[in-house]
Amino acid sequence: MSLPMSITLAQAAAPQGGGLSMIIMMVVLFGLMYFMMIRPQMKRQKEHRQMVSALAKGDEVVTNGGLAGRVDEIGETFISVEIAPNVKVKVQKGAVSQVLPKGSLKSS
Repeated sequence: MSLPMSITLAQAAAPQGGGLSMIIMMVVLFGLMYFMMIRPQMKRQKEHRQMVSALAKGDEVVTNGGLAGRVDEIGETFISVEIAPNVKVKVQKGAVSQVLPKGSLKSS
């Protein structure tokens, strides 16, 4: 291959501009990821914080570990859950995964 031919091939293989379109594509991709992943997670966290802050004595709850019981005491970071008569466990407030409707534990 001659020198002018190799220079011509090297120039043809070089990428042509497109820097602005690449930036726009990255911004659009980030926007999609935000609305598809980050925003729903923030919404779930907000709902969980509201649920935990609304806990009251007597609420029936299920923890992340699967323990179901009735809230007996509420502290700053921990709650005491009665899982059986005279059997109480302390769990972190954040470990409560859901609040059950009243009377759910009596039926099971």
